[in-house]
Amino acid sequence: MSTPRIGMIGLGNMGGRITRRIVESGQPVTGYDPVPGRAEAAGATAAASIAEVTKAADHLLLSLPDSNVIEKVVLGDDGVLANSRDGQIVVDLSTAAPSSTMKLHAAFAERGVSYVDAGISGGAAAADKGTLTLMAGGSAEALAQLEKTLEPFSAKVFAMGGSGAGHTTKVLNNFLNAVSLAATAEVLVAGKKAGLQMHQLLDVLNSSTGVNFATLNRFPHIVDGDYLEGGLTSTLMMKDVVLYVHRLRELGVPTLNSSGPMASFALAQSLGYADQISNRVVDAIGDASGGIRLHEEEAE
Repeated sequence: MSTPRIGMIGLGNMGGRITRRIVESGQPVTGYDPVPGRAEAAGATAAASIAEVTKAADHLLLSLPDSNVIEKVVLGDDGVLANSRDGQIVVDLSTAAPSSTMKLHAAFAERGVSYVDAGISGGAAAADKGTLTLMAGGSAEALAQLEKTLEPFSAKVFAMGGSGAGHTTKVLNNFLNAVSLAATAEVLVAGKKAGLQMHQLLDVLNSSTGVNFATLNRFPHIVDGDYLEGGLTSTLMMKDVVLYVHRLRELGVPTLNSSGPMASFALAQSLGYADQISNRVVDAIGDASGGIRLHEEEAE
């Protein structure tokens, strides 16, 4: 079997990093992004259009902002669907609404195209290292064929089930990420205002029942002024929480815990942190608490 040709649509924060990993593994990539120069910056051969990159790829990866953009790229005039072909595999690495994913899966199936929804987790740092976690929905046979394509940027690939299962898993995971980040930010601002030493407080939390991803991996840096720039913005985090609420409504599950992170990231948006990394939610909560900053430690 010949080596599959790889294409990428969307070479922004994550798509560019993923493309670079694939290229560095020795697999050439043809890329398309509406922003000039992004494909070349990631080491890809730039395509002039969506149609061109679709026709050039056997495995076509999508890394796009949301389902509205995905549907325009796929269903638009001279888009991916119109230029796809039997036997091709399209992999959506975006964070998307599962209902939209399942609709696109059905449309591609009519053309003999496998559509795999592969949510990713790990952020920019894991993308750079090639250690992303992928949660995939769709054909198991297609996922098996993608092994070499996915390997350069992923450490774990979980087959979650049929179409939409990957993006559903991603939405569930991202909601827990939002909860832990927002809640930990609030707790640490309170701790700071109470006069507690930040690293010591984190040591206690990480040795106790309050431990979570944010206490382990985010705040040990944030309390020293390193916000781990380059990851998900507050606006994108809010989008993920909204996707979670919509998905649970579809499933008939009450969303009893969504108000906290929704309020937290709305506060961040309203106070000027919308397009900054979501870790800045701690500064938004600090602003609302009288101008608190975790990293402004008093001299010992």
